[in-house]
Amino acid sequence: MFLINCPYCGERDQSEFSSGGEAHIVRPKQPKELSDDQWAEFLFMRKNIKGVQFERWNHAHGCRKWFNMARDTSNDKIHAVYKMGEKPPIK
Repeated sequence: MFLINCPYCGERDQSEFSSGGEAHIVRPKQPKELSDDQWAEFLFMRKNIKGVQFERWNHAHGCRKWFNMARDTSNDKIHAVYKMGEKPPIK
């Protein structure tokens, strides 16, 4: 367990949140023109790296708002939390 600093509600226990997977995935402009393999790549393939990953999170048992987080998946250290639509504060 770890604490997450919701950008809307403040610091809360991780159990209040739901992970939404990798952040900053760009939807294809013309999805109907993609092959089945290209569509599957967009839908299912994610980086899932060991290290700093940019993720979407939802405060499911709180304000219910979505936000982004830069989190090290090897140790759960949170490097940044930022609202949807904002640029990542770290690279």
